[in-house]
Amino acid sequence: MNCSISGEVPEQPVVSKKSGLLYEKRLIERHISDFGKCPITGEPLTLDDIVPITTGKIVKPRPLQAASIPGMLGMFQNEWDGLMLSNFALEQQLHTARQELSHALYQHDAACRVIARLKKERDEARSLLAQADRQIPMSASAVVTANAPVMSNGKRAAEDEEFGPGGKRIRPGISASIIAELTDCNAALSQQRKKRQIPPTVATIDALERYTQISSHPLHKTSKPGIVSLDIHFEKDIIATGGLDTNAVLFDRSSGQILSTLSGHAKKVTSLKFVARGDLFLTASADKTVRLWQESDDGNHNCRHILKDHTAEVQAITVHATNNYFVTASLDGTWCFYELSSGLCLSQVVDASDSNGYTSAAFHPDGLILGTGTSEAVVKIWDVKSQANVARFDGHVGAVTSISFSENGYFLATAAHDGVKLWDLRKLRNFRTFAPYDSDTPTNSVEFDSSGSYLAIAGSDIRVYQVANVKSEWNCIKTFPDLSGTGKATCAKFGPDAKYMAVGSMDRNLRIFGLPSEDGSLES
Repeated sequence: MNCSISGEVPEQPVVSKKSGLLYEKRLIERHISDFGKCPITGEPLTLDDIVPITTGKIVKPRPLQAASIPGMLGMFQNEWDGLMLSNFALEQQLHTARQELSHALYQHDAACRVIARLKKERDEARSLLAQADRQIPMSASAVVTANAPVMSNGKRAAEDEEFGPGGKRIRPGISASIIAELTDCNAALSQQRKKRQIPPTVATIDALERYTQISSHPLHKTSKPGIVSLDIHFEKDIIATGGLDTNAVLFDRSSGQILSTLSGHAKKVTSLKFVARGDLFLTASADKTVRLWQESDDGNHNCRHILKDHTAEVQAITVHATNNYFVTASLDGTWCFYELSSGLCLSQVVDASDSNGYTSAAFHPDGLILGTGTSEAVVKIWDVKSQANVARFDGHVGAVTSISFSENGYFLATAAHDGVKLWDLRKLRNFRTFAPYDSDTPTNSVEFDSSGSYLAIAGSDIRVYQVANVKSEWNCIKTFPDLSGTGKATCAKFGPDAKYMAVGSMDRNLRIFGLPSEDGSLES
């Protein structure tokens, strides 16, 4: 007899008192506990209504299929087919699970990227908001009381602006007191220069020949790599770099730490300068603005002024020896003379005979001469007091990318696409030309060291020349390869006493070349 539920011969048979049907004990007990009724008739049924049946020990008969070899083979074949079908179903489930997991991981990664971008945008918005808060005057009355014609953004107040013919702003001009200050500074520096001697602490030629890369520091973003401007604060041994990523970075060479990252420009930082005295710092950008930063008590730099007097990219900044004034040069064909304390543009100079934009600028060490380079390969020398063009040097090919006066006051070095030219300011003539690179490689930077003993040239590599006189040969004493792999060194500058060189290239790294000491550190 078979179980009424499973249809199999029961191992522990029981019978219902009400219906007389036979069941497997474990099956009917579970059904009663779940439903409380007979699974066949549907009548109410309890555990007391089933009676166990005692039977003798029997051996289950062998299935009919197992009684012959062909039957057993058929059973094995059926079992194998079932196993394969089950394995196939498991593989399909595994494949589906893998696809779902991959999709979930992709969604998670995309969500992380979106969150990171939103956080970055939030931080940038907070930074811009903080800068805007600092730039907005506390009250209109405070401005009137201070009698300041310049707003905190470096622009003159709308009601104070005066325009001349053609809609050009009328500048207050360089006053007689300022000219007297510049003249006194020039007289003092010229007198010192006559007694000038090269300091014994300046690095020797033998030391320079042994210079090698000491360190490399990734200061700028990987998304827009490239350092295009550089300056060094000699007293504090701080290096500033301006990058294509629109940021200026202040780096402490002695500790190897980034002190501050100044953001706010909308385009690349084309030029930057420390003010030797005080805690001021200047940046110029391709976004047509100049920013004046001041260090706060907590070490951060706040933007004091945003100067918007130019109408095209600002290519150069140079600070006067008094540390009270500075000049900016722009592709709009003008250069501006500013008062540092107020950020006021005292004079905006344009050469009526030449409308070419300016690509470089530098003050003479004595401060009464300004040199500028143009986009059309012309070098111009200006008298700062009269803002008149007093000399003009032709001969370059391509834009004049860099300009540097020697500390001796006699030599001017200019760099352009065709190389470097040296000019004698006493006779206003070119006395030497360097063409270190091929015609497809421009010279990006030229720089005298602070003692006037060495000249650095940057292009596809960095070359250091020993400064001589007009008639003697200027020998190349060291060539540093461009280790960035970009083949374009954009700027190079000597440290104090030429004890090291800071180099920027079209990657994100600042490289320091110097003389390693025995313990592997840079000799001071």
